[in-house]
Amino acid sequence: MQTRKVPDIAWALGDPAGIGPEIVAKSLASPEMMGVCRPVVVGPVWLLKRGMQIAGVEKDITPCDPARIDDISAESIALVDEGWPFEDISMGEVSPAAGKLASQMLRAALKLAQKGHVDAVVYGPLNKEAMKLAGSSYSDELTLIASWLQETDVGEVNVVGGLFTTRVTSHVPFRDVASFLHPDRILKAIRLLHRTLVRAGVSEPVIGVAAVNPHGGEHGLFGNEEQDVIAPAVSVAKNEGINAEGPYPADTIFVRAKGGGFHGVVTMYHDQGQIAMKLMGFDKIVSVQGGLSIHVVTPSHGTAFDIAGKGIANPGAFQEAVHVAARMAGGD
Repeated sequence: MQTRKVPDIAWALGDPAGIGPEIVAKSLASPEMMGVCRPVVVGPVWLLKRGMQIAGVEKDITPCDPARIDDISAESIALVDEGWPFEDISMGEVSPAAGKLASQMLRAALKLAQKGHVDAVVYGPLNKEAMKLAGSSYSDELTLIASWLQETDVGEVNVVGGLFTTRVTSHVPFRDVASFLHPDRILKAIRLLHRTLVRAGVSEPVIGVAAVNPHGGEHGLFGNEEQDVIAPAVSVAKNEGINAEGPYPADTIFVRAKGGGFHGVVTMYHDQGQIAMKLMGFDKIVSVQGGLSIHVVTPSHGTAFDIAGKGIANPGAFQEAVHVAARMAGGD
């Protein structure tokens, strides 16, 4: 029986038509990854083997009962396969079959965590269109996961190079951003980021809050949201004991953050933070599904259908997701 020294983390394969199975296979071949966690792959045997073939990786695979993970030897990879039958899913193509299987693998991985068989979940990239074709009515996987777990007060948190960010608005049209900004929503995002940082081991997080208008509104010259909406939320957060600062102009806040001024940044809309974060490390940026009772992390990039099946996918972001999940699970 293997002595447990690192956290057990479920690795769900992601969309089977994308690069998920390939980057999982490449990560299984990394000795460094094996020192970070003990992976428990979730998905059908045929799909993992296809990923290994694409990646040029050879590893022993042992299908197992979730309750018997500890019986798997250190030389083999534990695989939880719920009996998913082979499907002729074409690489690089959106399909309801791929969306359905991706959803099933993700849910199976979450159930492992709910039952205490694993300490965290990391999953390969999903395709929102494929999942919608498969019947999902949710705009993204976070809201889908939250519905499965029957949890609320959640939000996506991105991480790169030790810097954490979250946003007040996410997948909404840009023209609607201003109407969504309200002190309560901003305060909710600040609280979420604070909790996530604490769970990641930062005992006293310092959080910077971005403005929404150019130059921080220039005292009302370019807009009043900073004074009327954002600053009140920052004030309430401070009164709650959260070390929040701002609002700061969005074109300089990440310069300060990169220099170590903040552990995390709250932005007002999707691209305000994503552009900066991806420039700082596109191959390393990951998404923490914040606010959940389970540690759930995924690469922030997509399924990369244009290179799926070519063996050239970079596993860096997936491996960084494993690092972050292990850190949150207390593995570091």
